[in-house]
Amino acid sequence: MDLQKLKRIDDTRIEVPLDYKQGMRVKGIIYVDELLEKELEPQSIDQIANVATLPGIIKSSLAMPDVHTGYGFSIGGVAAFDLKKGIVSPGGVGYDINCGVRLLRSNLNKDEVSPKIKDLVGILYNEIPSGVGSKGKIRLALEDQMGLLLKGARWAVEQGFGDAGDLEKTESGGCIEGADPSIISQKAFERGKAQQGTLGSGNHFLEVQYVDDIYDEKAANRLGLFENQITVMIHTGSRGFGHQVCTDFLAVMERAVNKYKIELFDKELACTPFESPEAQDYLAAMRAAANYAWANRQCIMHWTIEAFLKALNISPRKLGMSLIYDVAHNIAKVEEHEVNGKKMKLVVHRKGATRAFPPGHPELPEIYRSIGQPVLIPGDMGRASYVLLGTEKAMQETFGSTCHGAGRIMSRHQAIRRAKGRAIWREMEDKGIIVRAAGRETLAEEMSDAYKDISNVVDVVNRAGISKKVARLRPIGVIKG
Repeated sequence: MDLQKLKRIDDTRIEVPLDYKQGMRVKGIIYVDELLEKELEPQSIDQIANVATLPGIIKSSLAMPDVHTGYGFSIGGVAAFDLKKGIVSPGGVGYDINCGVRLLRSNLNKDEVSPKIKDLVGILYNEIPSGVGSKGKIRLALEDQMGLLLKGARWAVEQGFGDAGDLEKTESGGCIEGADPSIISQKAFERGKAQQGTLGSGNHFLEVQYVDDIYDEKAANRLGLFENQITVMIHTGSRGFGHQVCTDFLAVMERAVNKYKIELFDKELACTPFESPEAQDYLAAMRAAANYAWANRQCIMHWTIEAFLKALNISPRKLGMSLIYDVAHNIAKVEEHEVNGKKMKLVVHRKGATRAFPPGHPELPEIYRSIGQPVLIPGDMGRASYVLLGTEKAMQETFGSTCHGAGRIMSRHQAIRRAKGRAIWREMEDKGIIVRAAGRETLAEEMSDAYKDISNVVDVVNRAGISKKVARLRPIGVIKG
């Protein structure tokens, strides 16, 4: 591999050409400007090239500006495969199936909440379990678990967590059809039965934010956003359940690779043909895990609203907290896209990449169809997060995809070493951000220095036209796993 072979296409994209690596079927495209190009890891570029060698890949192997090295596929990677000749790979989804983001709006402004933010963060931390192996308030009997895996957020609404209006503002209505709980391992069921309604660990969080800047007044109005408004962002996924589903099916596909005579340039790209029983079983199990994640975020939203009412001692009407949107960023879905002027069904893998469908797309809720899909991009806990909208250009260039976050530039171990001797919580408080976490190491792992600057990442996708900025959100209270 020769990094000198990389070619800059324009100010927001570079190309990984076909001769970068033997066996590439399509080129790679990385959405980075010259500033973020300096932070590219050679290993993540190799991963983009490796994905380009997989059978049935369409157009190009893509990476967003938050790209960094992952398992098999880079995090920030997007790849679409033909249903007849293409493959399905668990490495193209990741261990945290349907890790995603949910954004809530309120009627409150920053001045009303800031005086009580310490109490609010304390109550949120006590009400919403976080940390490694955390257990929630919900104990799922086998019958409940089966229903949840088939219905997703619909199950949570039926149990009294939120209302039916939330489902319209959730990707896929909070439930992806085709889940099959019967093929889930007992170990996955065991890991999942006590973790529904929990944040988990790592980069998962719940953030109390305020609208710091608005770039598109008309779109912000449609989304119900205004300056200085209090919002809440929830970032979590399918917890141990999804992790075990990925683990189980990676083993299945690693055994099946030889059966289908697929040459892999990296064993972490274990995959089987889309039409194979192994791939269909994985997709059915992945959909069950995706439904687990949508139910999880729905339950957490319910307890978040309760915590606000308790901490602020106000009426639900005064609070006015409701869902803006919920979107996945670790998932594989069968979608229709136009390729060379012809509509094709493809299986699109998004691993650390957010769906960004344009105005008029039939999968969007009626309320947002005229403006495009809300795109929710969290940053690190010390800087900002963004709300954007999907675009037609994203459909043309990236299979309707954009970035999913800031993207790490330090490993967790590097961050812990770099934070030695520092009180991250105090540094945050000095910035006006109250933070609670399961442990000191969590804050070290997740400090701002460990991530790319989210503003730079979002600027690239905005300038590239694959999503457009609507608003910037600043944190004032953070719960980390």
